[in-house]
Amino acid sequence: MKKKFLSMLITATLAFTAVACGSAETEVTDSAEKSVEATNTDNGTDKAATKETSTEPKILKTAASFAYPSLDVHKEYYGWYTQIYGISETLFKMNENVSVVSGLAKDATADGSVWTITLSDGAAFSNGTPLTAEMVIRNLNRVAELNERFAYLADFEMTAVDDKTITINTKEIYPTLKNDLASPELGMIDLDATTDFDNNPICTGPFLIKSFQPEGDVEVVKNESYWGGDVNLDGAVFYYMQEDDPKLLAMQSGEIDCYNSVSSAALAVYNQEPDKYNVVSIPGARLQFYILNENTLDDAVREAINLTVDKDAIAAYLSGTVSAAVGPFNPSAAYGQVTVPSVDTSKAKELLEADGYILNSDGFYEKDGEKLTISIKYYAARSLDTIALLIQEQLKAIGVDSVLGSEEDPDSTYIANSDFDLALYCMIADKAGDPLYFIDSVFKEGSYYDCGGFADVHCNELIEQLRFETDTAKRAELANEIVQIAIDDNAYGFVGLFNNTTVLRPGVTGFAENIPFDFYGIDAETTIE
Repeated sequence: MKKKFLSMLITATLAFTAVACGSAETEVTDSAEKSVEATNTDNGTDKAATKETSTEPKILKTAASFAYPSLDVHKEYYGWYTQIYGISETLFKMNENVSVVSGLAKDATADGSVWTITLSDGAAFSNGTPLTAEMVIRNLNRVAELNERFAYLADFEMTAVDDKTITINTKEIYPTLKNDLASPELGMIDLDATTDFDNNPICTGPFLIKSFQPEGDVEVVKNESYWGGDVNLDGAVFYYMQEDDPKLLAMQSGEIDCYNSVSSAALAVYNQEPDKYNVVSIPGARLQFYILNENTLDDAVREAINLTVDKDAIAAYLSGTVSAAVGPFNPSAAYGQVTVPSVDTSKAKELLEADGYILNSDGFYEKDGEKLTISIKYYAARSLDTIALLIQEQLKAIGVDSVLGSEEDPDSTYIANSDFDLALYCMIADKAGDPLYFIDSVFKEGSYYDCGGFADVHCNELIEQLRFETDTAKRAELANEIVQIAIDDNAYGFVGLFNNTTVLRPGVTGFAENIPFDFYGIDAETTIE
């Protein structure tokens, strides 16, 4: 397969995207010019003279791979993007060293099952209302009610000791609470003043919503009353571009200033012109993986698939953007010490034939006259479209046919309804320097991503042990055992760990390019010259 062939598959969208971006850019520029003119009129100054001396507003233009129907921080994964937009903030946050640091809260200490959290001085919403301990508790209770992944918060006893101090009794030892509180879905909203949670939540971040197109572009402006101090940018525009090629075209034409999750094809282009593009690539925490449906595929077929999918070949094809994965975590981490069988297509074919499959005249395996055809579902972001094509060809080489199905929103389609044999997905596995988040979300029976039928009693028991274990070395040991069970069951396939690669124009800095997490974007320090 040629890379040129793959890139041609999505070029049909380029012209439309270029027009859309140009139109949006014009709106931002027109708005900025009108603002300057209005100021000139109010001050009674000469407009022409003012234009010669005034500084053009600093509006950052970037591309977003996803667009959601709502800005409600607490629902689904919407808080990831409200945080990327610079609208919402959490009590704690992750830094470039994968450490939990202060945010809206300056400290958290544990005494047994009781945590004491102290809010940062001056923490306030964009309308000037101070963030209080009582409001924090109300926010956490709302998340528990609206977001099933955080329903456990409702089991905790939360008390406002005073305006700036909260105690949270988790009932049992809960070692990762501080990490949890750095989750973007736990961003703070002024629940009393907000009248439209879906379109204009009042939060604490350095930016405010100027315009929001559900499942489309988003524009933000500076929060002039930001509690954290000065904000460098006057605003930003996030153009919705899911495919890779439109982003490359927009970057080359000057319609955007930066974006992350750069594809290998685009990376090769940018690296050829280092004077025009600044590329920052750091080890990331985002995992490309697939789920195998145990309700539609028997043990032999799942094992044959995992013995056929060549992650090293895929990583080589995606040169510079991913590293071949062994498990869901970086193998340098203490909790990333697992093993997987090497690619062995001969053994894969032996397994299929022992399971009753025979090659038909077309060179594909069939059983009882029915061809073995794998349904591969994916969405066109994070290079999953490319991976789907590569896996399709690798399976074809051993005689297994497959059908590709692309969905724009995997969470409301094949993840929700289990309509797949092999489901490709990409998510942050190491969300906060601890393995529990991914393990609990993917391997626990009945969890959000347990959509392929994986169930193991011992695995569930180990997950419950991990949930309460405070010793770091023991946590790593438990995590490795849990992941190895899932690997040995051939319930999943771990393809690649993304290198967090961002491209920026010279003079653009602070677009979270040095942080290995995908739920950060612009903040008060983001700068464009």
